[in-house]
Amino acid sequence: MATHHYSRRTFLRGAGVVMALPWLESRCVWGDEPGKARPASEAPVRLAVLFSGNGFHSKEWWARGEGKAMELGKVLAPLQDFRERMLFVRGLFHAEARKGNIHSSQTGNILSGAPIASGGDIRSGTSFDQLLAQTYGRSTRVPSLVLGCERSNPAVHKNYSMLYSSHISWSSPTTPTPLELYPALAFDRLFKDESTPGDRSVLDAVMNDARDLRRGISTSDQRKLDEYLDSVRDVETRIENAGKRGELQGWRPTLDKPNIQRPADGIPQDIAEHMHIMCDLMVLGFQTDATRITTLKLNNDHSALRFPNLPSVQQVGHGIDYMIHHLLSHSDGQDWMKVNQFFMEQTAYVARRLDAIQEGPRTLLDNTMLMHCSSMMAGARHDNDQLPVIVLGGGGGRIKGGRVLDYKDKPERQLCRLFMSMMDKMDVRPKSFGDAKMALEDL
Repeated sequence: MATHHYSRRTFLRGAGVVMALPWLESRCVWGDEPGKARPASEAPVRLAVLFSGNGFHSKEWWARGEGKAMELGKVLAPLQDFRERMLFVRGLFHAEARKGNIHSSQTGNILSGAPIASGGDIRSGTSFDQLLAQTYGRSTRVPSLVLGCERSNPAVHKNYSMLYSSHISWSSPTTPTPLELYPALAFDRLFKDESTPGDRSVLDAVMNDARDLRRGISTSDQRKLDEYLDSVRDVETRIENAGKRGELQGWRPTLDKPNIQRPADGIPQDIAEHMHIMCDLMVLGFQTDATRITTLKLNNDHSALRFPNLPSVQQVGHGIDYMIHHLLSHSDGQDWMKVNQFFMEQTAYVARRLDAIQEGPRTLLDNTMLMHCSSMMAGARHDNDQLPVIVLGGGGGRIKGGRVLDYKDKPERQLCRLFMSMMDKMDVRPKSFGDAKMALEDL
């Protein structure tokens, strides 16, 4: 595997702060040596995995046709603009995940396909994002960024630890990769030497170095640098404002005296804003090359999230907060559809942001593999004989979108075959992974 070495101008530096640069045509950011930049087509490939628990509407997760003519089920409606950049993958599954038939046993190995230990023990398998982080991640300051919007659950449910349903990324078979629920701390990890909160703006700390760099780059790169610095400032400001509202460090009442019990720290009050900031951090991490591998767990399997931000169709005048996500998944009502589409909107949001960032002849979306998956097809049935999976982006020009790949009636339909194919696009080629011995040729 070829790694990208840092050039002298890969980072902007300040007191206690190191901030990676975006792609610049007039500077060697991802080249082997200063003055010997790699072609723009060799910008690094990124992996982003978004997960939402409890499956989707049983009758509206589907796609037919190709390219612009591709038709999408209602769940996928938010991705209408990305049909030509999307792979709809049907029929893949994990054999090991079918043994427990409960949320935890179906989620803890979603990115590994490994056997799951029962009886409250913790043993799964190293997930493919972390296998990439152990190799491809050596080229970045942060090997992988693992984000979440719902805290982990340490309980046991029907003989399986709920830690399985709370974690999709595993650093080793016995170690779930810690989730970062706090956007501010995730931001610090990307841009500060230590993950400790500070009062000084990251942007202020590196501004002198940025001014020096600006004098030696082209006019188009100056515009790109300015846009990048503006995006950093925007995320800083939004995190600061959300923190003042009490949304990111635990719930805080808006009354002089609370009339309900204060919830635990770390659960945001505004779930839509929380998810959007996490999505922005994912994009910013890729844009700066601070990391090339990110997982974002939008919620747990067996999730307790509610959605007061979404107007209810079934209970007019109310938000969809009358029932937790897990129980709502046991129906195919209109509110369940709205929640499904809300999750797909997060993927569309990331795709739109990535596609707006130019990296030479390609966009950042062209250089990314953006996967959205769940651990079951329909929550009402816990159906995981085939798993819902879509992949957006070009994988560095190695993936052709606008297609439906159907493996439902094929004998070798391990989901781990897809993971092997995705690892191959990042020049990591294990002889086997999970229960798969070969990659998918169609990718």
